[in-house]
Amino acid sequence: MSLAWLIYLALGAVAGVLAGLLGIGGGLVLVAALVWLLPTQGIPPEHAVHVALATALASIVLTGLSSARAHHRRGSVLWPTVAWLVPGLVLGGWLGSGLATALEGAWLRVFIAGYCYLAAAQMALDWPRSRLERADAPRGPGYTAAGAGIGAVSALVGIGGGSMTVPLLVWRGVRPVRAVGTSSACGVAIALASAAGYALQGAPQGLPAGSWGYVFLPAAVGIAVASVLTAPLGTRLAHRLSGPALRRVFAVFLAVVGTSVWLAP
Repeated sequence: MSLAWLIYLALGAVAGVLAGLLGIGGGLVLVAALVWLLPTQGIPPEHAVHVALATALASIVLTGLSSARAHHRRGSVLWPTVAWLVPGLVLGGWLGSGLATALEGAWLRVFIAGYCYLAAAQMALDWPRSRLERADAPRGPGYTAAGAGIGAVSALVGIGGGSMTVPLLVWRGVRPVRAVGTSSACGVAIALASAAGYALQGAPQGLPAGSWGYVFLPAAVGIAVASVLTAPLGTRLAHRLSGPALRRVFAVFLAVVGTSVWLAP
């Protein structure tokens, strides 16, 4: 097995745990690592950011399915809420990926790094605070509209949307662990629409064999295989660990990830 495949598997293992544990972070970690790694695999530097985003999102499809299945078995996915969010998420993911293919990599780096810093601040401040848990699942057309914005931003930064979906649901009175579970199911819709957008709306020149549009399939497959195995572990940890200290540590980690994307060659 080549060193590149071992790295893809290791990245997938980390992303899977993060997806199940916090509902966020896996995609951002993947994008930051892939921006550095992909040029060594024959990806032209001018396409590295686009390919990193597309590949991370393609791998999140299976990661999200594994995480959502694990959360569903524990009763922590609010499916009525997912049903209202998904139409907006799909539309936003498709449009966001189309916009990203039209932007230069330097602008995408700025956007990704800025998003990492904002997500780090949100986690460090633990905002919004949990409210008294509501008895019903949030629903209504407002969630579809919110989903469009979440999907578009997610496509531009290569994530499953958890760092927006989870705070939204917590703010609306959903218990954090259920917000994470619901977010993991929503992330599948975002990843499918966004990855399809990067694959079908982009026709870059000079990418190596195994590329589908901007999606570099060897990396996507290697990451997905490992993440599917480790996402249930993250889910189990989410039901056991205390949140505040973990969130602060991960906030620092996200700030480092943002700086890494900014400084990548």
